[in-house]
Amino acid sequence: MYDDILVPTDGSAEAATATEHAIELAAAFDATVHALYVIDLPGSVRAPSIREDEVTMRREYREYGETVTEEVADTASEVGVDAVGVVRTGSVHEEITDYAKDRGMDLVVMGTAYRGKFGALLGGTTERVVRTATVPVTSIRMAEDA
Repeated sequence: MYDDILVPTDGSAEAATATEHAIELAAAFDATVHALYVIDLPGSVRAPSIREDEVTMRREYREYGETVTEEVADTASEVGVDAVGVVRTGSVHEEITDYAKDRGMDLVVMGTAYRGKFGALLGGTTERVVRTATVPVTSIRMAEDA
């Protein structure tokens, strides 16, 4: 059913939860996990340190992205699942949907935070991917106490 599963990651707890699910699916279907980190400049606060110098900032984001995608690949490898790590630059939701379409992904697995009874159902990026992706998207919600 699934040969290639895309799991966008930013190193967050939400992404880690989605990664666990994606790896479990990949193991069940003998699929490959594609871990994707998107550098969204200017803006993202996920990199460990930010400097005014754009060249340094881009390098730091790329290094951070390589680290988090390698962590996904290592986790997958521990259970015998093939994985690919990719770092791209651009609009996060567009890069996710473009990668899924261009690389023939069968599924996108994304994490989203619990927002409470009256909060948003999905995070902004996840919601945009759900609306625009040409492949199925599974949203993995964090537990209420996470």
